[in-house]
Amino acid sequence: MSEIKFPIYLDHHATTPLDKRVLDEMMPYFTEKFGNASSLDHSFGYDASVAVEEAREKIANAIGARHDEIVFTSGATESDNIALLGTMQKYADRGNHLITCVTEHKAILDTAKHLESLGKKVTYLPVNEFGEIDLKELEDAITDDTVMISIMMANNEIGTIQDVKAIGKIAHRHDVIFHTDAAQTVGHIPVNVEKMSIDLMSFSAHKMYGPKGVGALYVRGVKPRVKPDGLFYGGGQERNIRSGTLNVPGIVGFGKAMEISQKEMDTENKRFSEWSGIMLEEFEKIGGVLNGHRSKRLSHNLNVYFPGIEGKSIINSVSKEIAISAGSACTTQNVEPSHVLLALGMDEDTTHYAIRIGLGRFNTLEELNFLIKTISNTINSLKTLSSNI
Repeated sequence: MSEIKFPIYLDHHATTPLDKRVLDEMMPYFTEKFGNASSLDHSFGYDASVAVEEAREKIANAIGARHDEIVFTSGATESDNIALLGTMQKYADRGNHLITCVTEHKAILDTAKHLESLGKKVTYLPVNEFGEIDLKELEDAITDDTVMISIMMANNEIGTIQDVKAIGKIAHRHDVIFHTDAAQTVGHIPVNVEKMSIDLMSFSAHKMYGPKGVGALYVRGVKPRVKPDGLFYGGGQERNIRSGTLNVPGIVGFGKAMEISQKEMDTENKRFSEWSGIMLEEFEKIGGVLNGHRSKRLSHNLNVYFPGIEGKSIINSVSKEIAISAGSACTTQNVEPSHVLLALGMDEDTTHYAIRIGLGRFNTLEELNFLIKTISNTINSLKTLSSNI
């Protein structure tokens, strides 16, 4: 039996700890191999360039892409911005219509609102009670002016996985560009951009036990070729899509994190599926209700609510021992209700009852059992307290 170290980290949708194997791979590029990957007149720059291209190859292979279809960025938010703003600008002669979804990450929703301020038309598809879009509604929303569709692969709050393959087929059938925010899925479930008919895909290293500050945008290079405009100008790096000196240590770490994730994905998903099932079963015994889909979901995600019990009260009660969240790390400082949970049809009060638990690579069975016991005791205590008021 392993000793539990407190607090137990269970917010892996917000970010993941850096895997030591990734850190070890990165360290030389902070010290003796510090060269600029664009400076190829000497060995320092050449070594850095080789390391970047090796990482690019690892990442491309993991998602079924070609190495020259990977554009390095500072993270998925930047990738989303390039994908939406750059594509709508580049292909303005095709039309001015974007289709997305009401439960998207703020990196998509806020960018879509900015596009509206520029005169673009945006359709926000609704979702059902599980967080899924209706494929017929998607196809019906396509017009002659539709340039692109952007639907996230899996939701960051409730873990629901969309039928991305079907969405990609619909997009291509209508000659529409398809982008997906895959920050929560790449490195966690199998992703193949070719088989899924994806044209643009955003993802990030820190969601898969890699470093913060580095991400990527997959940009389809053939049949049909897509090339969004860059958002800023400079040295023309990354196919003129993302100028700027490359973050060599971060990119090296990204490549290593991806390599590890591909090897350990099946084992992790099997463990997480079992653990999530145990948690849900125990929480339902004390009145817990699942948010999202029971089967079409990320195995390491569990979003539940306990009627009448504020999620923040639960989180604050266990915070010295357990780190969990109420939802998206990008919006948890807001007191506004979750836009994702509202979209499922929940009323505003009920959205405040939700908590999100994100399992991770380094969690143990002992930690899981402690979590279940602690949350259960907390819920019972809060119920008792509430009944006495």
